[in-house]
Amino acid sequence: MQKLVTTEVKLFQTEVTAGLRQLVFALTLIILASIFAIAGLLTLLVSLVKGLAVFFHSEALSALVVGGAFAAVAIGFALVGSSWASVSGLEPSRTERQVRQDATMITERLEE
Repeated sequence: MQKLVTTEVKLFQTEVTAGLRQLVFALTLIILASIFAIAGLLTLLVSLVKGLAVFFHSEALSALVVGGAFAAVAIGFALVGSSWASVSGLEPSRTERQVRQDATMITERLEE
């Protein structure tokens, strides 16, 4: 019985650790991508504002147009990202299933 419980605890630890490692790695990549994307976007935005300033004859108006468009896109990304965010990958579903099977097996043996 003790060996079974120890095995279940180890399975739980392994499953949660793997899920956390994957989450930390994914978040690290997202942060790095964000840093590079911000640097690139700032350069492009400055160029876009300067280009539109020639068309609108106003740097302030072109900055407002570009800033508004990018704010709308950012809000869209934030809404989609928040709807996709889930911690369900951290749930130890295999451990839960195994514990239920073991509990059923133990109950059946005790009833014999």
